[in-house]
Amino acid sequence: MFEIKLRDSLGKDFIFPVSPEEINISRGKGFETVNILSLGEFDFSNGEKVKEITFSSFFPSVYNDSYCKKNENNEIPDPRDAMFRLTEMMNSKIPYQLIIAGSTGKVINAYVLISAHNSTFRGGEPGDIYFDFTARTWRKPKIHTQAGKNAGSSSTSRADMKSKSKTYTVKSGDTLSKIAKLELGSSTKWKDIYNLNKAAIGSDPNLIRAGQRLVLPS
Repeated sequence: MFEIKLRDSLGKDFIFPVSPEEINISRGKGFETVNILSLGEFDFSNGEKVKEITFSSFFPSVYNDSYCKKNENNEIPDPRDAMFRLTEMMNSKIPYQLIIAGSTGKVINAYVLISAHNSTFRGGEPGDIYFDFTARTWRKPKIHTQAGKNAGSSSTSRADMKSKSKTYTVKSGDTLSKIAKLELGSSTKWKDIYNLNKAAIGSDPNLIRAGQRLVLPS
């Protein structure tokens, strides 16, 4: 005989009053199928698939101590209220702790999402509601960031965004003061141009030649 309950984030338990005859647990291994040109399809393992837990039971309208288990209030839930509560938990899209204990201890203790529950009303048993319950194990998703790759991309982006150096081709009659006035807005900035191009100009800032390309300060 099993004892089954769903526990919410506040520690409140929803107890299934009647133990099912059996509980089914489906396990599987996940595969990703890749089609390689000219070689065909290949399967690559990508870990264990989500477990699916199913069982069938019913919510009785009348308590029977031979097979019913009472909740924390020493009562069994109204069948319709119980079905509405299961529907709320299913639609909430948040995980619940499913605890299933048998005579030898806990069979299952895992967080699950309720994926389906089907109700059946049988003639001759007024008030009782039979149901099929399905839950899938839930795991907190892990998001891995490719730090190295992203860092490289960021570095590349920064390099691309960096403004390129501006240049000026010297014309006949130009002086550094004239170029500074024309390109930088002030003739007094000729020294900035000279300092950037000292190796090309030489020791005399007045000796610039037509056709010479100078780098301008940004």
